[in-house]
Amino acid sequence: MRGDKIIAAAKKHGAEAIHPGYGFLSENAEFAEAVTKAGLIWIGPRPDSIRAMGLKDAAKKLMAEAGVPTTPGYLGDDQSEVRLQAEAEKIGYPVLIKAVAGGGGKGMRKVEKAADFSAALASAKREAAASFGDDRVLLEMYVQRPRHIEVQVFGDTYGNVVHLFERDCSLQRRHQKVIEEAPAPGMDEATRKAVTEAAVLAAKAVNYVGAGTIEFIADASDGLRGDRIWFMEMNTRLQVEHPVTEEITGQDLVEWQLRVASGEPLPLKQEELRISGWAMEARLYAENPETGFLPSTGKLDWFYEADRLDHDGDTYSVRVDTGFDRGDEVTPYYDPMLAKLIARAATRDGAIAKLRTACANKEVAPVKTNAGFLARCLANQDFLAGNVDTDLIGANLDALARRPKPSPEVFSAAAKAFTRASLSRPILRVAPSADAVATPWSKLDGFRLNAQKHAVVHMLCEGVRCEATGERQTLGSHTTREGVAFVFKEGDVYEFTLDTGERAAGEGSAGDGAILSPMPGKIVSVSAKQGTSVKKGDALLVLEAMKMEHTLTAPFDGKVVELKAKAGDQVSEGVLLAKLEKH
Repeated sequence: MRGDKIIAAAKKHGAEAIHPGYGFLSENAEFAEAVTKAGLIWIGPRPDSIRAMGLKDAAKKLMAEAGVPTTPGYLGDDQSEVRLQAEAEKIGYPVLIKAVAGGGGKGMRKVEKAADFSAALASAKREAAASFGDDRVLLEMYVQRPRHIEVQVFGDTYGNVVHLFERDCSLQRRHQKVIEEAPAPGMDEATRKAVTEAAVLAAKAVNYVGAGTIEFIADASDGLRGDRIWFMEMNTRLQVEHPVTEEITGQDLVEWQLRVASGEPLPLKQEELRISGWAMEARLYAENPETGFLPSTGKLDWFYEADRLDHDGDTYSVRVDTGFDRGDEVTPYYDPMLAKLIARAATRDGAIAKLRTACANKEVAPVKTNAGFLARCLANQDFLAGNVDTDLIGANLDALARRPKPSPEVFSAAAKAFTRASLSRPILRVAPSADAVATPWSKLDGFRLNAQKHAVVHMLCEGVRCEATGERQTLGSHTTREGVAFVFKEGDVYEFTLDTGERAAGEGSAGDGAILSPMPGKIVSVSAKQGTSVKKGDALLVLEAMKMEHTLTAPFDGKVVELKAKAGDQVSEGVLLAKLEKH
């Protein structure tokens, strides 16, 4: 966010241009102007275009004037809660609150009924202010069967604008994209023509130069239709999901950006662009689906992709875009995305199969990720059938977010790890399929005559006692050391330690009523009061971390007997915030 330091670094090292990436500065008109004033080339749209599309309310008004269909809603300057609630009543619930300066789902809330409006508005405004320095919002009609369709556009300095077809980003959680694909399933040529022509019209209305995305919301109640798709917003930058467009068009969009910024015309004309095959991208996040997708921080002791074999035993190729490697640290200060996995195939089914294999084979520890969640999303029957909307994940959240219970195969793999390795250091990777050994010389069973070949290993699986058999070896003094085994299966990870008998199952868990900070962050609000009764699921407090708000709730019906958090506090991970006592 320090544009002055970025410009100073560019000048110091003799750079000629600045590419702003995906971050907040990529859509900051003041930064774009500062770059050009410093004598550098800005690889992006003109500042005026960024301003025109940067505020959602102004952009919608501009698009309506240009003849682009827009979603019904409220775009007024009166930001009082009374006026906003009255406008929500006119629109009809459910309504969508959206940050005027927002993006990436931040500052966005769906409100189901009038009683929830005030709290949702306050939360959206706080998140918008924290992320964008602007707490203003707009209201939109909530489309009941929404599909998120966006169109990649490109303009040059000679007035030429083309589109590179559409992407479908409907598989979302909390308005954050999870899986993106191109082309959109169920898109016929008539609807494609309507939406892509509207996108080009929108880009021309602001004299657009460079890469941009026009985002539309579609009512898919009756399939995709050109008269049921409305403009939502424009992202005046290259999108995180741009690789799927590159994979189906064969074009390098960053190269296009550099050429246009250098003053060249667009590399191709509209009639020269074609769709070939199908591409799909999954976003790998450092987060724990089983704790409400709370971000996970720490060192990437293991960051690995297992054998690159597909379901038929053939090698597969996926594109992996990442800024992380084994040994790197995931901090709480930035977006939790670790990598993007991109698969291309001749058909949609082929792309899904490749991507699911890639997600299932991703191995990360001890930082938690959503790899198993992604694999389950890609196996969902509605998704496989192309029956997708933005509520698909929400409607199936329990099944998609929850790991399967560890199987006997997983327990066996952990037991074998403990009996085969020195326990003076963590064991960082064991796959269930890492099975038998090739020769007697590699079996560490001591070659004992008249002795059992296997030993029972007593373990803790994330605090729960368990046991399994492993090949016997002499563990000696290592038996009481806290070795750690991470067993990976279908993208999920199960953590095992030896059971030394020093602690009982469930100690220190949420079951005892202790509400601990799940990660470093700032307390933005506290709704609980000491001495009051709460119901299971009641909101106790809100923690802001990684530019997002996370609500901590009561794990059971009870009484708040201790409250140590107050609004404005900066807290570390594992700090006691509140304590509940069962009735």
